[in-house]
Amino acid sequence: MPLLWLILIVVAIAAVGYVLGRARALQSAGGDSRGLHSLPTFYGANVALKTAVPAFGLLIVWLLVQPIFVNSQISGMIPDTEVEEGSSRSLVMAEVRRTAYGLENAVAQGNITEDAASNANADIAEVTQSLKDAGQIVTSEITQPILLAAQSYRVMNSGGYSVMSIAVILIALAGAVFSWRQTQSEYRARNVVEQGVRVLLLAAASIAILTTVGIVLSLVFNTWEFFKLYPASDFFFGTTWSPSFSGRGGSSSLGVLPLLWGTLYISIVALLVAVPIGLFAAIYLSEYASPRVRSFAKPMLEVLAGIPTIVYGLFALLTVGPLLLEVFGDDGLGWMKAGTAVMTAGLVMGVMLIPFVSSLSDDIINAVPQAMRDGSYGLGANQSETIRQVVLPAALPGIVGAVLLAASRAIGETMIVVMGAGAAARLSLNPFEAMTTVTAKIVSQLTGDADFASPEALVAFALGMTLFILTLGLNVFALYIVRKYREQYE
Repeated sequence: MPLLWLILIVVAIAAVGYVLGRARALQSAGGDSRGLHSLPTFYGANVALKTAVPAFGLLIVWLLVQPIFVNSQISGMIPDTEVEEGSSRSLVMAEVRRTAYGLENAVAQGNITEDAASNANADIAEVTQSLKDAGQIVTSEITQPILLAAQSYRVMNSGGYSVMSIAVILIALAGAVFSWRQTQSEYRARNVVEQGVRVLLLAAASIAILTTVGIVLSLVFNTWEFFKLYPASDFFFGTTWSPSFSGRGGSSSLGVLPLLWGTLYISIVALLVAVPIGLFAAIYLSEYASPRVRSFAKPMLEVLAGIPTIVYGLFALLTVGPLLLEVFGDDGLGWMKAGTAVMTAGLVMGVMLIPFVSSLSDDIINAVPQAMRDGSYGLGANQSETIRQVVLPAALPGIVGAVLLAASRAIGETMIVVMGAGAAARLSLNPFEAMTTVTAKIVSQLTGDADFASPEALVAFALGMTLFILTLGLNVFALYIVRKYREQYE
């Protein structure tokens, strides 16, 4: 049963339970709601919650546990001879899953029959060709053990989902019947519902934490698999980035230093553009501009934040790049050879970051108490001296936070870099040369007919982990600055 149908069935049972629970509560009070402990809606909500929450809880747990269980069972079916030297069992399992999903899609599209997809003695070449005809990517040779494991994987997943559907519906019906039978006029439905809603709100608040933990664990495990195949010292200290998809291990040079340098260099250029302009704009809007000018200028400035990054990339490629090439190229100063360069991406990214700095800085400056300004004026300082010596120091923690938020945004940018800075990974101080960043290479490594069991594909997770640690360091530094200066002005 499709997952959407299962969810709709549970929601329908909960809705019917709400109506029946409300009606039973009124019936138990003789049709007079004044004889009930709680409002009729609470009785209906009690039935709906006890129907939906256990069912969806079982659904979520099942969806989390089944892949782990199936993977452990299928992994035991794979002989050690299938685990090549320089590989690992988890990478072979990735091939099994990819083959299983390919068979599922090929059966759905009619490129292969169900009997052929489930036949343990199926011809390997025929199955491989059927997968290719179905548009499924086949990046490595499918062996007989891999095919058998993939077929078992399909059967176990399909059976598990069928059992899950039945169990979820039965739990929903059982919850509806149990809570419906509880519904009496003296039942404290409001207390139960409010406590249940409180638990649901706590669970919703925990989603962000659990999501962060899941992302980190995904990065850590896949990064660990990468370092099993490629030396960590060569990755962190290598000065050459030259991936070559020529099989597991290959002859690739996967040094991260050129990518980190390109990321930091382009981000620095962008911040050199965004921070002064954004900060000066915030000072003008908060301290000098009239209400009429502010009401017009601030929304217009914030429009820059709503422009898609692909549009900025086209602007860098078609406008800023040719303009810089005309000034600094062979017809000008001779410093620039092509329109794609660090300066091109940095300037455009800086324009994109201006509203991040200006808007947040403007809000922080406006939050400085007026009493501090009045005290400065009372001591004889003029407006510029008050801004420089009182307002900005008081607002410094928030301004630092705005700048570091812009820095994190610059480090994570992809489209402007791809279209404006080029794809060359190099260590150079020349801002008029093409370079690339970590995010751009993550995209390129996971795009195309890549073997996702190879170090050239797994390196994307190592790059993502490196980027995560870099941005985490920025956030820790921002927290240190904020705490240090906030104590001074509290």
